[in-house]
Order: sequence, then C-alpha cells, then structure tokens
Amino acid sequence: MTIYALSSGPGISGVAIIRISGSDASKAIKLLTGKVPPSPRIASLRKINNINTSEQIDEGLIIWFPSPHSYTGEDMAEIHVHGGKAIVMAIQSELSKIENFRLAEPGEFTKIAFQNGKINLLKAEGIADLIAAETEIQRLQAVKIMKGKSAEKFDNLREKLLKILSFVEAKIDFPEEDLPDENIKQIKKDSIEVLNQIKKILDDQKVGEIIREGFKIAIVGPTNAGKSSLLNNLSNRDVAIVSEIAGTTRDVVETHLNIDGYPVIISDTAGIRNSKDEIEKKGIRLSLDRAENADLKLVVIDAKSTDLKGFLNDLLKNNAILVVNKSDLIESELEPEVKKLDHVLISLKENLNLDKLISKIKDRLKTKFIINEDILITRERHRQHLVQCLNNLTNFLEKNDKKDFDKAAEDLRLATRHLGMIVGKVDVEEILGSIFNDFCIGK
Repeated sequence: MTIYALSSGPGISGVAIIRISGSDASKAIKLLTGKVPPSPRIASLRKINNINTSEQIDEGLIIWFPSPHSYTGEDMAEIHVHGGKAIVMAIQSELSKIENFRLAEPGEFTKIAFQNGKINLLKAEGIADLIAAETEIQRLQAVKIMKGKSAEKFDNLREKLLKILSFVEAKIDFPEEDLPDENIKQIKKDSIEVLNQIKKILDDQKVGEIIREGFKIAIVGPTNAGKSSLLNNLSNRDVAIVSEIAGTTRDVVETHLNIDGYPVIISDTAGIRNSKDEIEKKGIRLSLDRAENADLKLVVIDAKSTDLKGFLNDLLKNNAILVVNKSDLIESELEPEVKKLDHVLISLKENLNLDKLISKIKDRLKTKFIINEDILITRERHRQHLVQCLNNLTNFLEKNDKKDFDKAAEDLRLATRHLGMIVGKVDVEEILGSIFNDFCIGK
C-alpha cells in the first residue's frame, strides 16, 4: 500500500507539500506528470495534470527520494505546489484514484521510518514534539531528543544489562561451570551502577515533562476575590467571564501562555465556599483537584477579608503565592499573619503591582526550568518503563545474592526489555550475540 498526505499543514499558504511514500510512488509521479521521476533529490519543475483528462491542475516542483535513502526508507516523492485548498484537494483526489493508494494516517510517515529502522522511537517522539513546540525551551528540548543523546544513554544502560545477562545466561546453560568470584562481584557492581544511574535519571523533578506539556498554574481562592480578572489580565484578553455575582465560574477555564519563552497552562477555578448548588459543588471539587496537581498555585484573596483559616491555609502550604487583591479598598497595613507569607499586594482594578506578581511567577518558572544536561525523560511513558526497570533490577540483585540464577535472569530480562521499550528496541537475539562475542563456549 502506498500512502499520501498533505505534509505542510492545512490552510491557505504560498506553498503546499504533498508527500507520497510506498512502492508505487514513482507510478503516481508518472501518472500526474506524464514523466518518470526526476533524478534523486533534485527539484524538477513540472506540470501536474488530471490523470484521466490531462487537464492541468497546477505547476510545481517534484522531488524524488528513492529507497532506502528517504525519510521513510521507502520510495518517496514530494509534490510542491501553490497552497490553495482547491489545488491540494484536486491532487489528493487524483491520488485516491490510483490502485493501492490511500490517505496516510496521523504520524504514519514517521511510523514507517521507525519500522524501517531510519529512526528510533525517541527520535520519532522528538519530531512530534518539535512540530508541536510553541516556546523556545520546548524547541530546544525537542532538538536535544532528536540529536539522540537520550537514546544513546538508554542504549548504553541496556548494553550493560545485556552484558550482565550474558554471564547469567551462561551460568544457567552450563551449570557445571562455576562462575569465578570476581565475575559474581562484577555482576553485582555493574548492576548497582546501572540501578544508581536510573535512580538519578528519575530524580529530575519531572522537568522534561513540564517543559513538554507546560508549567501548570492554578488560580484558586474564595468567590469574588478577582480570580477571573487575574486570568484575563495575565492572558491580555477576556478568557473568563467576570461578574460581581458570586459563583459565576463553575468549571475550570484554561488558557496556554508563553511567559518569557516558558510554556504555561494557567487555570481559573470555581470560587471555594460552602454551597448547596450541586453544579457549583462539582466545580469546587474540580478547583481543589486542579490546585493539588498544579506546579504553582496563585491563592487569590480579598484584601478586606484576609482570614486564612481552613482550606486557604491548606492551599498555601506548598508551591503557592498568596495574591492579596483589592488593595485600593484598604487603608491600613496587612495583618502580620499575612505579611509573613510569600505574598503580593495588588489591585486589578487600579492595575497596581501586577508587574511584581508577574516577576514572582517568572522567578518560580526559572527555578523550575533550570536546564540540566541529564534531563532525559520527556514523557510519562519513559518514566514508567524506567520505574519498572528499576523494580526488576532491584529484584534481580536480591535473587542474585541468593544465587537463584534462573529467577534472577528473568528479572534481568524484564529490566532490559523495559529499557529497550523506551527507544523501541526489543530483540532477544542480541543476548545470544553478546554470549557468543564474550565467551569462547566449547573451547
């Protein structure tokens, strides 16, 4: 089956690129242009015509990438035409008429590239992240993943485990041969070294995932404190409805921001109070859940009512900035209990001290996003596989101490498998290759 799709994104543009990949890609070029594909990787200007009537659709560039030297590893062609919707639809309609041609599924070109060994799974994810990047820090992280540093690290750890497994497999296959004490010590030493490296990778404060998904800020607090007004102010647009009627916000209102190049997801939540309204009560539960999962809480209160007992005190315990709004309505100083907290006194109505609040938020962002060269995890998938690898490796060390090699080997196989699944490399034949390379069995 040969696949095709618009690769340059939907909408009107100066240029649109339609990508074709598969064994019949050359057939499509011949049918559309009346000529065989041009020389590899050289742009050739051609008329693109209707297959049945030879009526001209457009004039554009054809670029030919023969297998295996293409992005997907298959024969691949790109058709560069003017970016009008009618042109793109007409060419795709012609391609759909060719036998064994179909529209590509989301990400299918990259999936084929992975299946054909052109890229590993981490690089495929890096490509997706690069396309989706909205801020500079997201772009930089995606580029690092694409360069292969993460894959290299995980491959190196996996190779070390395969080496250890080859010793253990040899002992199982040849039980009459005793492993020298120094080999057993080396197995333990190398296993602990890998285990400690994985622990270090996992101890990254989830910075990679936060960069990719966005730093989560929840605006929480009692009703009528100015939470929705603060969201609108930070967003520079009317995202949430603002009203003097208490309980206007009942669901979580969310918007994505770029603050000094840092990706931020900021949420306005329902005002927290005792309520008999079932819908409002659900909104309040959502507010508390969002606050619990946020990287930073902006706890907004009214300067005229600074009682911090109950839920407010709980919200301020971790990762929180106290925002005291409506400072224009008070004449006296804040209470000592409030002043000792990390707070900013603002007035959304008078636009006072909002620069100080934004500065505080930026400081928190910069502290969280300190780039560490050892940040290797960018998705929950990576983290879960590493956690499973760590658990299996811990079990292996316990069983290995008891010289229960059969069961220990299975734990080590599972640990190796989880590392392989991060980069998309799972092949038991590599264990056999390691055995024959490192042992002269039968000598």
